[in-house]
Amino acid sequence: MKRLGKITNQNGAALVEFAIVLPLLLILIFGIIEFGVMFYDKAIITNASREAARVGIVYSSSVVLPSFTKAQRDALINSTAISYSAAHLITFGGSSTPTITITGDCTDNTGRTNAGTTLTTRVEYTYTYLVLPNFISSLIGPVNLSAETVMRCE
Repeated sequence: MKRLGKITNQNGAALVEFAIVLPLLLILIFGIIEFGVMFYDKAIITNASREAARVGIVYSSSVVLPSFTKAQRDALINSTAISYSAAHLITFGGSSTPTITITGDCTDNTGRTNAGTTLTTRVEYTYTYLVLPNFISSLIGPVNLSAETVMRCE
């Protein structure tokens, strides 16, 4: 009778195990990178909202810019948020233009500052996945990031 011995030749076993684990490891690593970039972009639009609101309340004073109309102040607020976003968002060539909504006004009809009223800026940005766009987008679609800042007029 032939005796079946213990198989001691395991050449290639590590390679097979690595081939099984590699796709899962890559998805995990790229997922960490993807969500890190998404949270960074969320922080950037939050800062853009803050910067825009601050510009809105600083330049609302008739002493600072007496000849500015509400439309000119809103344009200044929009350009502040858009330029901050364009300079700091990580998009890898994708769309980097957020949508800005301004609510409230720090001046009355005569151009004087309404102390105590509030100015609200809302910045909305549609984040599209960068590293695994087809894989993740087909599962959950793009993510809408938004940030809102409310500042009291002084």
